[in-house]
Amino acid sequence: MSESISEMILPGTYIEVRSEGLISVGSIATGNLGIVGTAARGPRNVAVALGSYSDALDAFGTYNAATTVNALSLTRALELAFTGGAQSVYAVRIANGDPIAASIRVNAAGGAGGFTMTAVDAGSWGNLVHYSVVNQGTVAAPNFQLSLKYLNVRETFQGATVGEIAAALAASRLVKVTGTVDDPGGQLAIVDDPTARLTHGNDHPDVSSADLADGLAALESQPVNILIVAGFGADTARGVVAGHLERTENEGHERIAILGAKTSAPADVLADSASVASPRIVLVAPGVIATDASTGRPATLPPSYLAAVIAGELSTLAPHISMTNKQVSVDDLDVEYNTTVAKNLLQNRVLLVREKLGFQIVKGITTDPGAFSQISVRRIVDYAKAGVRSGADPYIGRLNNSRVRGALRATLDAFLSEMVLAEMLVGYELEVSATRAQEIAGVAQVTLTLEPTFSIDFVRVTMVLQ
Repeated sequence: MSESISEMILPGTYIEVRSEGLISVGSIATGNLGIVGTAARGPRNVAVALGSYSDALDAFGTYNAATTVNALSLTRALELAFTGGAQSVYAVRIANGDPIAASIRVNAAGGAGGFTMTAVDAGSWGNLVHYSVVNQGTVAAPNFQLSLKYLNVRETFQGATVGEIAAALAASRLVKVTGTVDDPGGQLAIVDDPTARLTHGNDHPDVSSADLADGLAALESQPVNILIVAGFGADTARGVVAGHLERTENEGHERIAILGAKTSAPADVLADSASVASPRIVLVAPGVIATDASTGRPATLPPSYLAAVIAGELSTLAPHISMTNKQVSVDDLDVEYNTTVAKNLLQNRVLLVREKLGFQIVKGITTDPGAFSQISVRRIVDYAKAGVRSGADPYIGRLNNSRVRGALRATLDAFLSEMVLAEMLVGYELEVSATRAQEIAGVAQVTLTLEPTFSIDFVRVTMVLQ
């Protein structure tokens, strides 16, 4: 029987259950990272959920040398973000056009037939897939073995004819057969060249701000709290990122972006800081020196990669915990600013990392010159917004009377009380009401006054001697 009474015609017992008193605020994510960048494989402009760096390698392939023109940025930034502590990431591969899959023609004996072998994902990763063909039988009774090798992945497929080998490749995780299979009953040509591999895979990594916008669009509906744009400096990314942050805030998906300056040069950092003033954008400097997995040597990376480390570190912190004085997991910095330069950059709202007992964030600040200068305050308010929205949404469509409004107040009060216990808030005031006119209009008025907890940035000591 229904738990809401719509009619009572047949005699009986009718029970109406009012469940408003059981509504509560559910769990709220605070450390999910969103990242866009160029990669060697993976779908274009599609958000992929990752839980580790090994997941990132499987989904997007390895990165190339940092000195490469338009070097691939996504996997490198993910490596640094996971090193920083990231655990839950939504990553998007971007490109300047559709990437091209690597391929190779596998010929039949005599070159009269065969098939085309194409990498399963488009991109330059396929150029690293090597192959060989040997005959383990005899000329009269051949038993061909086609072997594939990509990094530490090896696959072998056997068959007596071109058609049998082509059919066996349906089980491959590396390649697929595209187009028609010519001369399926023929024999394969032997390939014993150790350099034989797929070719012509292209990532189209020369991306623009328009490509960045397309990638960010894929993250708009994802539960992202912290955003990074791999390989982009604030000089080219700030406008696109600011638009993304505004749209997601309007849709109830608030997030903070961590951007790196164009370069580590103080003049470039100051130029970027002069063009950014947002409570949702953090500008970081300098660049970092990290081991390049593609060469095994140290590589100097611009500040956008320090942003990935900072984002990973921030994802591990509760919203009210300040980043000031927190240690950063980097090998080295590319620049050590002197005190005068550091003061100037701090006064221009730049989050700096310095060498002190390791490497340490000087002050955890956004680019906002106003109320949200501390990153922690911005995150506390976003947490409160998410919780209030989560607690209030289930009441939409329910009766607008004092009983239901009282239940709404109790739901929100319980959530805000937890924020006080967690030390996110010092205190709060809450009122839920509705005038008769608001009741007619379907409006329940919630008025909140929050007192967020601020962090200690300075300790001022007055020492009196007697």
